[in-house]
Amino acid sequence: MKKKIGNGVALYPTPLVVVGAMVNGKPNWLLVGHLGIMGHDHVMVSLAAAHYTNQGIKETRKLSINIVDEDMLAKADWAGCVSGNKVDKSTLFDHTLDDAGVPVITQSPVTMVCSVEDIYRTKGFESFICTIDATYAQENVVDEAGKLDYHSLKPVLFEMPTYAYLKTGDVIGKCMSFGKESQD
Repeated sequence: MKKKIGNGVALYPTPLVVVGAMVNGKPNWLLVGHLGIMGHDHVMVSLAAAHYTNQGIKETRKLSINIVDEDMLAKADWAGCVSGNKVDKSTLFDHTLDDAGVPVITQSPVTMVCSVEDIYRTKGFESFICTIDATYAQENVVDEAGKLDYHSLKPVLFEMPTYAYLKTGDVIGKCMSFGKESQD
């Protein structure tokens, strides 16, 4: 028998990312744990409406999603502890600007540069519905076929109810193999 535990989101853990955006002519970085996939060509980044970063995203309609690994976790965590309204975070990470002027964290193993297609507002939040313009990956996290290799990437995961960071685990099998095997 299941126990009712309220109405909380039960879809964690999610990959931990740092969102980058140009705000008032400078890069700004924000630690984000609320994001999702919306099909094969769209992602959603949900930020509290009061965040400083939102100003730049709404102005430029661009952002970067930088996947966090353990090597960059301390800086990424700090990016979530302070507000760009109070602290200049522009030099927190070594970065480059992509062709569209979007800040990309050099140390991040994988970065997606996105264009905002729509903004969905809910109580206290702005969710940016984005198309992916480009994905950049360090060579050591790409396999021979040119695909991301999550055995090498090892993104940090974020688990909301306890505010914990988790490591990725072991592979237990291939997608759509367990159902096939049970039918044979």
